[in-house]
Amino acid sequence: MSATLSPTKAAAALRTAARVSAESLLVLLMAGVALWVLGRMWSVVWPLVVGLILTTLTWPPARFLRRHGWPPALAAAVVTVSFVLAVAGIVALIAVPVASQSGELSQGAVEGVQRLREWAAGPPLNIGADEISGALDTAMARVQDSIGSMVTAVATGVGTVFNGVVTAFLALFLMFFFLKDGPRFVPWLTRQLPGRLAVDVPIVAERSWDTLGAFVRSQAFVGLLDAVLIGVGLWILDVPLVLPLAVLTFVSAFVPIVGALFAGLVAVLIALVSNGLTDALIVLAIIVVVQQVEGNVFQPMIQSRGLGLHAAVVLLAVTLGGSLAGIVGSLLAVPVAALIAVFWNYLREQLGDEGPDQDPDEADAPVAVMS
Repeated sequence: MSATLSPTKAAAALRTAARVSAESLLVLLMAGVALWVLGRMWSVVWPLVVGLILTTLTWPPARFLRRHGWPPALAAAVVTVSFVLAVAGIVALIAVPVASQSGELSQGAVEGVQRLREWAAGPPLNIGADEISGALDTAMARVQDSIGSMVTAVATGVGTVFNGVVTAFLALFLMFFFLKDGPRFVPWLTRQLPGRLAVDVPIVAERSWDTLGAFVRSQAFVGLLDAVLIGVGLWILDVPLVLPLAVLTFVSAFVPIVGALFAGLVAVLIALVSNGLTDALIVLAIIVVVQQVEGNVFQPMIQSRGLGLHAAVVLLAVTLGGSLAGIVGSLLAVPVAALIAVFWNYLREQLGDEGPDQDPDEADAPVAVMS
């Protein structure tokens, strides 16, 4: 005999489904409103994000100086000035050797492209001149589209180059104040929030800071790994400008997709101009192998360990972020996913049977209390 459907249970199930659907729609609506407000405030949010990322890189030396008796303002000023000088030195390290050989490189680049077209036109490829020109036009169009999308994404809410420069200076000033006054943030936040929020929000803030630091350190390690491996390959092949190319590879690791493409293209082009087609193909093979191993093995493993995320979650987050917000979305997807995981884990602790974990070490982050 078939079971009879209970009208009471069916009605209760429908009511539950309707309530869950309505609550889910409300959450999605609020998330959409929050993203809209974030987009309207992007000219302020973007330098704040950049300032926080820079602070995670510069906090360890600032913490070292503070622990050895330096005043907070002096330690923050010394670290900020040192950081600016280091960035200027890196730019000079790349620009000066390239500028000194710019004439030879530009002339050789034209010859290298012509040599590549002649090689492609001969056996075994036998590609016609029209097909080569069409392929080059298509490739240039794609590169221009990628660069355009990157510039548009980074400059959302800024609008002009002048505002972009102002944003960079604002990020540096924010980094200075984060280094100087960061340890007083949690006590101040505790005094401003009422009731239970005075306990929950500072804990989540401290854990979020630790997570952001883990992300930046993992990106720096991955970039250093790429720079060392590719730099060694270029050095073995006796390609000129090895050190600038290695530095460019490290810096470009912080810009997903386009950064690796640009750094690899520059290395292959210089190898083609200086060493010929064979070495250029070897350099291309080295870059492809390193990028594949780094992108599919080391980066997911390092980020999953440092951020507490599974490697598959890291890959999916980058894909989703890139599809939603382009280059900036790819750059911020992993830390945003990690911060969401921090909030979710803390919420599970509060809703579970066991109490929350003990607060993290307060001396390890600028948002924590320091003795």
